[in-house]
Amino acid sequence: MDDWQHRVDAVWSAADELGDDEVIRRIDALAAERSAGDPIALFERAGARDSAGLEAEAETLYREALDRGLDGSERVQAHIQLASTIRNLGRPTESIALLDAVEADAGDLHDAVVAFRALARVDAGDPRRAASEALLALAAHLPRYRVSLAAYATELGASA
Repeated sequence: MDDWQHRVDAVWSAADELGDDEVIRRIDALAAERSAGDPIALFERAGARDSAGLEAEAETLYREALDRGLDGSERVQAHIQLASTIRNLGRPTESIALLDAVEADAGDLHDAVVAFRALARVDAGDPRRAASEALLALAAHLPRYRVSLAAYATELGASA
């Protein structure tokens, strides 16, 4: 990991003590060190605004980061964070589509995709399917009751 990313991570580690405005200021200053339109810098700027509750600003920056070729784990994170932002802005169906588009590439963030999609499904009026998908994801992590919980979750989804 390079020095720039370490400094970004340090801002996020101290975010609770710094407060929203200072996090945005510091992340923007770090982003300014990179070339204009750098997708990672845009992603970090979006996250700072998202964390501060500035969803409309965050949405624009997430989309620009993705349009400029954000890739790897950050691409999946941007989809998750953008989908959450869009859900908060009252567009749960669009949120679900964004999460569906990245699910196959989510890797170790798969359960996060499922969880945020479940929230969007609830907002979209499909709580049984949301619960089914969330419980199926959870079942995979249980040391006991995995099979029975998966069966109940599947049954719940079938009746949605």
